[in-house]
Amino acid sequence: MPQPRPAARQSGRSLAGGSGGAGLMGSSIRLGRIAGVEIGITWSWLLIFAFVVVTLAAAVFPSTNEGLGAGTYVAMGVVATVLFFASLLLHELGHAVVARREGMEISGITLWLFGGVSRFKGSFPSAGAEFRIATAGPLVTLVIGGALVLVGEALSLPSAVDGVVVWLGLVNLFLLAFNLLPAFPLDGGRVLRSILWKIRGDFGWATSVAGAVGRALGALMIGIGVLSFLLTFSVGGLWLALIGWFVMVAGAGEVRFAAARQALEGLTVADAMGRDPIKVSPDLTLQEFADGAFTAHRHAMYPVSDNGEVLGALAARDLGTVPQSRWRSTRVREQMRPAGLVASVREEDDLTEALMTLLQTDPQRALVFRDSQLTGLLSVSDVERLIELHRGQVSPSLARVPQRPRSVSS
Repeated sequence: MPQPRPAARQSGRSLAGGSGGAGLMGSSIRLGRIAGVEIGITWSWLLIFAFVVVTLAAAVFPSTNEGLGAGTYVAMGVVATVLFFASLLLHELGHAVVARREGMEISGITLWLFGGVSRFKGSFPSAGAEFRIATAGPLVTLVIGGALVLVGEALSLPSAVDGVVVWLGLVNLFLLAFNLLPAFPLDGGRVLRSILWKIRGDFGWATSVAGAVGRALGALMIGIGVLSFLLTFSVGGLWLALIGWFVMVAGAGEVRFAAARQALEGLTVADAMGRDPIKVSPDLTLQEFADGAFTAHRHAMYPVSDNGEVLGALAARDLGTVPQSRWRSTRVREQMRPAGLVASVREEDDLTEALMTLLQTDPQRALVFRDSQLTGLLSVSDVERLIELHRGQVSPSLARVPQRPRSVSS
């Protein structure tokens, strides 16, 4: 029997370092581990990496370090970009190390379009813990930026090396200042929430206030960015507007999640799960599955079981990846998702943590086990219905919660 995997929370997202992505980020490519923390990148990171290299090599370094050859500028652009993202990774590791000291588990760090994401398991244990975790990354960035600027000022370096050192130092200090804006979920917004949480002792209220501030600042960024682009045709204006959009979306997601967490406090997976799921045999053809279980029930996911053993799951959308002409010759076992790749939780798991697992999976479903026996399925819609029941109102769609953004710093 497959062992249920513990629910994981993604807590962080950053635009140049910070912490929190299925929603906005997409799937990641694993690179390895640093200090026991799994590191990955997304395809969007490859795009921004190339964009930064081209911008530095074609515009920034030729204007700040004149007289060097095109090949030198390209080399400077590549080296500076690699070191830039290395500094973002160090920023995230700063969050991760302190989070571990506060008793939180670390699922990993992912670099993506907006910088970095630290994924934590569990909730912040206290306002003080969130404050310490939120400030750890900026302190790392401060040390990096300050040290590089001092080196550039104090030492007589070759022009190409000096250009990279000074740019990297200044950009880290700029990102530090930006990331400390009280715009939730930037690190500064995290600090603001932790202070409000400490003052009033109400996590939900603190999140609501910090989220409102973040939305206001995000809207301001969008306005300034759009105006800048219209007046100067500056790409930087569009980038600022995009960052503002991210801040608004991510902050709104945090507020929705905080409301959901309060409604789900004390509840377990067993309170929301759907029991006795429709199981299918791995030996059915896709045509037999479509004509039978899928036509009769129209669920989003079906456990695949053979003699009581759960082998995996078949999602309804998986049918679309196989031409219908091949449905009669393709078995469910050939198309199913293996058990090791299907999200799973236990009946006794905290429902809030299970929700975070659902929000990071596709199709936002998880197998539910009691001991080693499959007892049901859990979906985001199951959790939403329970929230509606406990709050006596329709909840905002949790499917729009973007993987627990935690900070933006570029």
